[in-house]
Amino acid sequence: MTDITDDIAEEISFQSYDDDLGLLFSLFNDVLQREVGPYIMEKIERTRTLSQSACLIRAAGIEGTAEVVEKQLASELSNLTLEEALMLARAFSHFLSLMGIAETHHRSRKTRNVAQASKSCDDTFNQLIQSGLSPDVLYETVCNQAVEIVLTAHPTQINRRTLQYKHIRISHLLEVNDRKDLTQEDQDALIEDLVREITSIWQTDELRRHKPTPLDEARAGLNYVEQSLWKAIPHYLRRLSNALKKHTGRPLPLTCTPIRFGSWMGGDRDGNPNVTAKVTRDVSLLSRWMAIDLYTREVDNLRFELSMNHCSNSLSYLAHDITNKEKYEGERHMRLNPTPKHQSHHVHGLPTQLPAQADAPSCTECTEVESHYPRLDVPGSEYKPLKSKDEQVTSSSKVDLKVNVYGNQTNTVTIQQPLTPKSGSFSPNQLGQKKSFAETQVGKASFRKLLEPSMPQESAISPYRIVLGDVKDKLMNTRRRLEQLLEGLPCDQEPGDYYDSPDQLLQPLMLCYESLQSCGSGILADGRLADLIRRVSVFGMVLMKLDLRQESGRHSDTLDAITEYLDMGTYSEWDENTRLQFLTRELKGKRPLVPPTIKVSPEVKEVLDTFRVSAELGSDSLGAYVISMASSASDVLAVELLQKDARLAVAGEKGKPCRGGSLRVVPLFETVKDLRSAGAVIRELLSIDWYKNHIIKNHNGHQEVMVGYSDSGKDAGRFAAAWELYKAQEDVVAACKEYGIKITLFHGRGGSIGRGGGPTHLAIQSQPPGSVMGTLRSTEQGEMVQAKFGSPVVAVRQLEIYTTAVLLATLRPPKPPRDENWRNLMEEISNLSCQSYRSTVYDNPEFITYFQEATPQAELGHLNIGSRPTRRKSSVGIGDLRAIPWIFAWTQTRFVLPAWLGVGAGLKGVCDKGQVKELKAAYKEWPFFQSTIDLIEMVLGKADSSIVKHYDQALVHESRRGLGDDLRKELLSTEKYVLAVTGHDKLSENNIILRKLIESRLPYLNPLNMLQIEILKRLRSDTENHKLRDALLITINGIAAGMRNTG
Repeated sequence: MTDITDDIAEEISFQSYDDDLGLLFSLFNDVLQREVGPYIMEKIERTRTLSQSACLIRAAGIEGTAEVVEKQLASELSNLTLEEALMLARAFSHFLSLMGIAETHHRSRKTRNVAQASKSCDDTFNQLIQSGLSPDVLYETVCNQAVEIVLTAHPTQINRRTLQYKHIRISHLLEVNDRKDLTQEDQDALIEDLVREITSIWQTDELRRHKPTPLDEARAGLNYVEQSLWKAIPHYLRRLSNALKKHTGRPLPLTCTPIRFGSWMGGDRDGNPNVTAKVTRDVSLLSRWMAIDLYTREVDNLRFELSMNHCSNSLSYLAHDITNKEKYEGERHMRLNPTPKHQSHHVHGLPTQLPAQADAPSCTECTEVESHYPRLDVPGSEYKPLKSKDEQVTSSSKVDLKVNVYGNQTNTVTIQQPLTPKSGSFSPNQLGQKKSFAETQVGKASFRKLLEPSMPQESAISPYRIVLGDVKDKLMNTRRRLEQLLEGLPCDQEPGDYYDSPDQLLQPLMLCYESLQSCGSGILADGRLADLIRRVSVFGMVLMKLDLRQESGRHSDTLDAITEYLDMGTYSEWDENTRLQFLTRELKGKRPLVPPTIKVSPEVKEVLDTFRVSAELGSDSLGAYVISMASSASDVLAVELLQKDARLAVAGEKGKPCRGGSLRVVPLFETVKDLRSAGAVIRELLSIDWYKNHIIKNHNGHQEVMVGYSDSGKDAGRFAAAWELYKAQEDVVAACKEYGIKITLFHGRGGSIGRGGGPTHLAIQSQPPGSVMGTLRSTEQGEMVQAKFGSPVVAVRQLEIYTTAVLLATLRPPKPPRDENWRNLMEEISNLSCQSYRSTVYDNPEFITYFQEATPQAELGHLNIGSRPTRRKSSVGIGDLRAIPWIFAWTQTRFVLPAWLGVGAGLKGVCDKGQVKELKAAYKEWPFFQSTIDLIEMVLGKADSSIVKHYDQALVHESRRGLGDDLRKELLSTEKYVLAVTGHDKLSENNIILRKLIESRLPYLNPLNMLQIEILKRLRSDTENHKLRDALLITINGIAAGMRNTG
């Protein structure tokens, strides 16, 4: 478990951080004094004082006295009433949240103030050039880099979105407070705003009262794009381009996309029955709708900005064609419909009202933008038809007017709220006459002439506005078409009237850009227009392509149903060779395998429906099809066959080929056993002629392989999993190289170290040599998304870190182990640690009960933070428990056991054989071993055996407390041997700032753990007490905020 932005932990300025924290805490204390009164405030202060005293005494090395003070604190907390405990839990949770806001603000503040920040593009390019790298090689490598960040809906974001927004607003106010030009009046107003926000937070319910649906999760993901990434991407690409031009003499090509985004929100159905084929289709269409809506707003702004008349011949011809087409259509419409037909249609050349934020810079960093995307029907809720913003006006409020703009051309303008004279100007009778007159067509036109300036003639209208007006027309048509698709209505647009691909939208934008450049207006071209072109290049028509994920067993069940229906036997009972022969034969065939009349179970039907939706949407909207728990070549070919069959069926029904290409099929190797066989599986696949040709022809010779960090860690322990992942990547890279196929590795990392988390730069730099060759996919999950991409400033920094880490791993790959004996040492540590881990977690019959007693695992399901169940199956064993609640529960108790258990035993076994010197050398010279040990050391710095002891003594049955004692001894042993390898005197010695941040949280974090213990004790004897459960969930929220992690 790690602080999520440790990449830039060194960028905290403690003086300014302490100043802001002092301000926030002072204001919060004032709010509390007003909201809860002096009695509760006295208890809050008493609790804080005791906790602070215990921390200071322990830091001084007086352990016995610290325990006495902590027992006094625990005793006083146990005497609280439920209402008092609830107030204290809320207060300390909010203190920790405010600390998190201040930390994040100062990281972003330091980023803005440092001219050449560490790991920035400018800094990294400079290092590479200084080391002798050719500028041409640097330029080509950056331009060809392909990184995809995949946002997932893994349930680790503890905060409600409402509170996330309020936290962002406080961060914005802290930014204003940094300004040096504030007057006293400004400062007073700022304090008032902060007090309002903090009061609002205190009066807001912290808990989600309903479980989110997959559509809710998808909307949350799209919100990160709208509120942050949409603003961050132009900044990031501009910064990258400037650095590239500085060091190579050439800027980044305008449509170059070193980073893109993907999503699992609405596509990840592994163990989540709530993600259906319909959900996937709706989420994909919703994402397209959101993209079109964002582009429409930007085009509106551009139409105001590009008011000049001078343009290239090409743009002039296009504007002329658009004008003639409109003239022709207007005349044709008049011939066919002599009676005026009122439509909502804008005049191309001249916008009639200022669009929102047209006066703002093209990429403001943190302005709030209202979300405009529509609500969709969700399972169990009443369906509500969609209405576009333009249609949410009653017909009585519209005024339709014919305006002659281009000679004989007739256009219709819609005014939604016509102005009326002031009431004092006319008598009631006169007002009635005016109203009657206004309702006539003549009256409408007369009022319109008073309200609007006369429209310019054709020659006076900017050609850019004509072209962008046509772009907006098509965007509006596209949006309406998507609404019709979402509502299940027939689409009435002609193919040429809407946009279906990014290239169609880019064409007129690039024409405008080239025209401005050729006319000497490059400064205009490189502003808002260039930003829009870059956004279209990065986000395309879907913002984030949606991956599909399903467990391999579901595909086997589907093929069982098909082969049994066709009297071919039971697919799952065949051996691997028989399966491969069958699958290859069917893949080479040209007929569908699945009969349209087949009767199957609902589970199988859902799988078939998913493949049908993927065929309808295609690779234009969807990314990869990920097979979780993949273990054989037949798992991959099974998906290829089901995908091919669905595409044949859909194409046959529609009478034309499916849109887009087939999806990339990506095996996900998760368990230790599957990781060990990953290379063999890829070799088996590439040895099949059909498959290799398919990869070369349809996927540009790229094989994508995903490796899972969560289940491998739960299976074997963190160290063994890290070593098996390293070897599996080496083997997969070698397998692809043998067959002349390029490899893209997809890293399924979680936020916590127990699930493969850690600082981005460190993680990428410690991969095996050759595994990052300019391409990378990686997941960002739950609270990591908010922490890394929740604000534009921090998002720009994280995107830079991704770019530079992948660049360095490509051009300056991490060193392989210098000594072959180091690999032998890793193997021995891995085996010993795995044995120790599994003997405790899986072989000790008392462990599962101890886990349930000593942690709030059973209560986590009430948090309502995700749409999927906490277990894949209904059993109670560790094996079927998902990795997130497994790590979440141990994080709450501050034991963080999954991240270190077994490591001490492995290191001890090797050190006891006299290999300490070799381990120290490997730690200094081998990036993989160094990063693995550093991350474990970071976790150990957050673990607290004294807090864990309180949980054991209060909650664990006396007969199992011995197991807890043994585990705490193992924790101390692990610390001892980790320090022996690193040579540090104390934990996190090489990250003093992070250690200081952790220590600063303890006076607020420790009371929450004590409260959680007391509340758990009460709740387990009164399980139906909902107020007790609320209090427990609030402590869970607060501890997650203090640990800066969940699962």
